[in-house]
Amino acid sequence: MKYFIADTHFLDKHMIGNKNFAPRPYFFVDEMDNDIIKNWNEEVSDSDIVYHLGDIAVCHEKPQRKAHEKIYDILKQLNGQIVFIKGNHDSRALFKFIEKNNYELNGKPKFSFHDVGALIKMNHAQYYMTHYPLMMGQVGPIIDLHGHIHHYSVPVKENINVGVDSPEKDYLGYEKPFGAPFSEQDIFKMVEQKKIDFAKRR
Repeated sequence: MKYFIADTHFLDKHMIGNKNFAPRPYFFVDEMDNDIIKNWNEEVSDSDIVYHLGDIAVCHEKPQRKAHEKIYDILKQLNGQIVFIKGNHDSRALFKFIEKNNYELNGKPKFSFHDVGALIKMNHAQYYMTHYPLMMGQVGPIIDLHGHIHHYSVPVKENINVGVDSPEKDYLGYEKPFGAPFSEQDIFKMVEQKKIDFAKRR
C-alpha cells in the first residue's frame, strides 16, 4: 500500500502555540512528535511505502550533526519505506546524513530521496508528488499531491494538499488522526469529493 504525507515539522517548536499559522492542538513539541509517530505507525506497516512530500523536521541545534541525529532517531521509529521529496525546510546535508546511515527494510533501502518531485500512476491517473503546489493549467487525468501550504487549500480541483494539517481531509468524511499518512483510498476519495465540490460551485 502507498501512503502520502507532508509537513510533519518534527521538533519544530514554532508550530506549538502559534494561533496564526497552521495551529496544532499541542502544548509541547514532544507531545506532537509522539502523536505523529503513534498515529503513523497505527496506519502504516513495514510492508508499505510512504511518500513524504517535504518539511520533515525543523531543528536548529548545534552542532548540525546533533540536529541531524535527533531527526534521524525519529525517522527510524516510523514504519514503512519512506520516499522523501525535498521541502523548503529540508537541507541536502540532512538528506546526505540520512542516506549515509540508511539501512535495508525488506531488501530495499528504508529511505530514498527526490530533490524536486516524483510521478506515480494510481487508479488510471498520474499523480505528481511535489512539495510546493504545482499549477498545471488544463490537464487530463493528472493530480498534484503536495504540501507546503499547511491549513490552506489550492482552489484547483486537481491539487490535493496531503499535509498533516490539510483542510482537505474534511473531504474524507471521518476524523483522520493527526499525523497519520493518507492511504491510496483516502487520496481517491479526496480527489473525487473535491471534484464534486468544485462542480457544485459552477
